[in-house]
Amino acid sequence: MREIIQNRLRRFRETLREEVFDTFLVVQEENRFYLSGFTGEDLHFNESAGFLFITQERQILSTDFRYEAQAVRESPEFEVYCYKNGLAESLPEILKMLNTERLGFEGTRLSYFLFERFKECIRKAGMNVALISRVGMVEDLRMIKEPWEIKAISESLRVTESVFQTFYETLSPDVSEKAAAWTIERLIRERGAQSVAFPLIAASGPNSALPHARPTDRIFKRHEPILFDLGARVNSYCSDMSRTIVLGEPDDTFKKLFQIVEDAQKMAIEAIKPGVRSDEVDRVARDYISAKGFKDRFRHALGHGVGLSTHEMPSLSPFKPVVLQAGMVVTVEPGIYLPDWGGVRLENMVLIEEDGASILNRL
Repeated sequence: MREIIQNRLRRFRETLREEVFDTFLVVQEENRFYLSGFTGEDLHFNESAGFLFITQERQILSTDFRYEAQAVRESPEFEVYCYKNGLAESLPEILKMLNTERLGFEGTRLSYFLFERFKECIRKAGMNVALISRVGMVEDLRMIKEPWEIKAISESLRVTESVFQTFYETLSPDVSEKAAAWTIERLIRERGAQSVAFPLIAASGPNSALPHARPTDRIFKRHEPILFDLGARVNSYCSDMSRTIVLGEPDDTFKKLFQIVEDAQKMAIEAIKPGVRSDEVDRVARDYISAKGFKDRFRHALGHGVGLSTHEMPSLSPFKPVVLQAGMVVTVEPGIYLPDWGGVRLENMVLIEEDGASILNRL
């Protein structure tokens, strides 16, 4: 792990040279782990297990007494600084240690409250340090997965598929969405995962028309769509998979929608290659579904990156286009949703390789 962290820090510093700031503050939990190996968890939005300060010469992991021993053990490449009264109060001392004049920070994760506290503490210390927001500094590095990351993601997906296969073989009517979701989560943990990767979806009938439905007490019924979205977190890496099934004989609407969605998914995966823009892949599936008469019934992104987070860059959507590269892992998940009837979504994970996309799913 030390060699991995050293290589990541080297790559990060190459991007840091191109920036206007001399020090960068890492706030986001996944980015902190990516660059340091520290596994401390941020239990709430307004709580942090620690922060990273990185310059061209030094790197500091700042944390409190709860995580100090863990930080020393897990992040030997970092100097560990233990603050007593919160980071803001200790910030001037850390900035003096690093000779910081311009501090970059993750603008998507640093709260406005903490930002104002930073400014206040810097001012009280009589220092003149510029605070500069930056988005995607570490996330851009995370888009290209290292071989061992791809292996970890694949292992996570194996757990997810194994669980769904077991669950599916014993599924029967008269089970509620909540009960099904809990059974899947229990199985995921029993198969060795750290946790589920996100709140699971088990949605039946009209509820399956809600792309992010929450499980309810509604009972599964025969002949209606039942949509599952599940994923595991194994060794800190996530998986994400959606399947839509029917108990008993599907009606004509289900057969039609399922075939369209399956065809759209296959066409999109065939379009994925290095050098292709992410929005172009989205357009392949979206145009096909629109041509089949369901233009307004597929309104979420076609897919997204998966790694330390369930949703990370790149996004296969009409927005924020990215040129796809070998080593990226993305989902491909077209769907069609009809209010009062239900929805169909199929989601597979694919690895972008030099000659195209390789489907990671086996189930």
